[in-house]
Amino acid sequence: MNQEINRILWKCRRGMREIDLLLREFSQNKLNELNKSDIDIFNEILNYDDQRLYDFIFKKEPLDNKMHEKFIETNLKKFNDQGNF
Repeated sequence: MNQEINRILWKCRRGMREIDLLLREFSQNKLNELNKSDIDIFNEILNYDDQRLYDFIFKKEPLDNKMHEKFIETNLKKFNDQGNF
């Protein structure tokens, strides 16, 4: 599991500053609290390009994947709204 976590942490490094900060802060503070299923979903979310994630998180443009959208809404956006980013 450590190798998987390390790969996920590496995938959180992004080119778009806003997405980079949000993903890295979330992963550093919350990744160890996630269960295996949520870690898998988060890993899938990291396959989206920066612009698509930005558009969903900040402009509410759908990803067309309800499971990913729900995870982002309940975890990443909540983390962001709490002033952690």
